[in-house]
Amino acid sequence: MSDAPKLPPLRDIIKTYGLGAKKSLGQHFLLDANLTDRIARSAGSLEGKRVIEIGPGPGGLTRSILANEPEALYAIERDRRCIEALGELQSAYPSKLHIVDADALKVELSSVADAPYVIMSNLPYNIGTALLIKWLANLQDIDRMVLMFQKEVAERISAAPGIPGYGRLAIITQWLCEARFLFNVDARAFTPPPKVMSAVVEIIPREKPLAEAEFGKLEAVTRAAFGQRRKMLRSSLKSLNINPADVGIDPKKRAEQLTVEEFCALARLI
Repeated sequence: MSDAPKLPPLRDIIKTYGLGAKKSLGQHFLLDANLTDRIARSAGSLEGKRVIEIGPGPGGLTRSILANEPEALYAIERDRRCIEALGELQSAYPSKLHIVDADALKVELSSVADAPYVIMSNLPYNIGTALLIKWLANLQDIDRMVLMFQKEVAERISAAPGIPGYGRLAIITQWLCEARFLFNVDARAFTPPPKVMSAVVEIIPREKPLAEAEFGKLEAVTRAAFGQRRKMLRSSLKSLNINPADVGIDPKKRAEQLTVEEFCALARLI
């Protein structure tokens, strides 16, 4: 790593630019440099890679990513206060840091950076799952993702059959990607502290999906099955007019007992 430029403490940046976290934007700022460095390292070597960060806020994780020498970092931020505050960081890394004034839910990442790119983020709690689903539908440009969610959501993403939390999010994610729960993050690491624990997950797109299926049909099957998760499949899937027995699945089983591959087999019946 090259010598990092001298930067003012994040707490000074927050004070100077009046960055009180906005509840409406799901903001909880991460100021612990040891923790942001650990998150940045979780993506492996970033040297020569393009990175997209969602919701950089005052720039805590942004600093750690830049210290790992990516080719370029594109920080997508919609809060004008944070965009102004990131100006000092951009001045320190004029050729590497590109600030994108946009709503991450609306912007297409392919218009922000050339593929392939790494996505890293302390995701806003109120849009984290929606963003992940959006990216899963367009994985072709993504090298990997290192993302922080509420711990409950992180557990749902990486859950196995029979584990509490196993459901639609786990199946769609694991069908297309390898998902690994990395570590917990205590609420006290944030300013202001959220009411729940957080956790970091690594999500790496597979070369090809775990089994043959169409995205929309797999979503339909999982929605029906987990919409009535306490019912047997013969009842919960009745609305789709498919019979699990046709693909060798016991109709008396419940949704949480099925593997990803079995859900794909059900999706192919539609």
